[in-house]
Amino acid sequence: MRVRFESVSKRFGSHVALDGVDLDIESGECLVLLGPSGCGKTTLLRILAGLEQVDSGRVSIGDRVVNDIEPAERDVAMVFQSYALYPHFTVFENIAFPLRARSVAPGEIDRRVRAAAERVGLTGHLDRRPAQLSGGQQQRVALARAVVRSPAVYLMDEPLSNLDAQLRLQTRTELKRLHHELGTTMIYVTHDQAEAMTLAGRIAVLRNGSIVQVGRPLDLYRQPANTFVASFLGSPPINLLRETHQNRDVTLGVRPEDVSLSTIARDGWDQGRVLVVEPMGAELLVTLDVRSQRVVARIAPDVQIASDQDVWLHFPAERVMTFNGEGVRVA
Repeated sequence: MRVRFESVSKRFGSHVALDGVDLDIESGECLVLLGPSGCGKTTLLRILAGLEQVDSGRVSIGDRVVNDIEPAERDVAMVFQSYALYPHFTVFENIAFPLRARSVAPGEIDRRVRAAAERVGLTGHLDRRPAQLSGGQQQRVALARAVVRSPAVYLMDEPLSNLDAQLRLQTRTELKRLHHELGTTMIYVTHDQAEAMTLAGRIAVLRNGSIVQVGRPLDLYRQPANTFVASFLGSPPINLLRETHQNRDVTLGVRPEDVSLSTIARDGWDQGRVLVVEPMGAELLVTLDVRSQRVVARIAPDVQIASDQDVWLHFPAERVMTFNGEGVRVA
């Protein structure tokens, strides 16, 4: 189901949470709302769910403007950061709750609950209560409760933030598989750029209540609109180096993986000094001092390099981004 925000604004007292947001989400796509805390991404999701009202603008799901439609009638399912499970219910009853609330026949409830549980790997846990489950299993119960409804739109509000690193990676993979199987529109909120890059068909980057840039993950990574987007995507983050060019201050951006290093002096290469070497298994992260600015390079793990060593580095011209004094990309 297609979702559309048209000039949506929202204030909380003197704080502007959303400032004239325009955004189209195509039917069946997974769009990630990415940005720092307080940028408005969760507010946008809650407005779509009907948990907040807009001050101005229109919100549409399919052909319906839903501004004045009750949350229960919007045909959306939301997965919260806190899971929001009923502790005295079994897993089966937690998943079945939205169906019972709609007076679905008992036989149909049983069929749909078991099918949803199988999708998320909970078939053997239906008689347990939330306290008897791990954090990852509780998160899958929340996902199954959303899946069982077969809504027009899934809304995910940082659903993986309470999980440890290994579980986040595993559940992220399951979410991507689930979206592929269901083919239903999904809007996913996160501040984690790795989640955004791996899950999204498109990413909308928000800052201070406004959308800064929308596009496919690789397009935003390689062609960011400004230094904010460039810095938010990528780990380690992009190197931003201040330079003066034709009497104007500019910022040059280069990704760590695009920095070439040599332990031997080379003509036309800049000299730097190694500050820190971080072995990461499949790669080395090398932090350098180059003309009193910090540069991080991502290089092969078998390169012999040490702290306080002099090295020479090169930035391929086709990989260097140029930003003006206001941080807007110009080349």
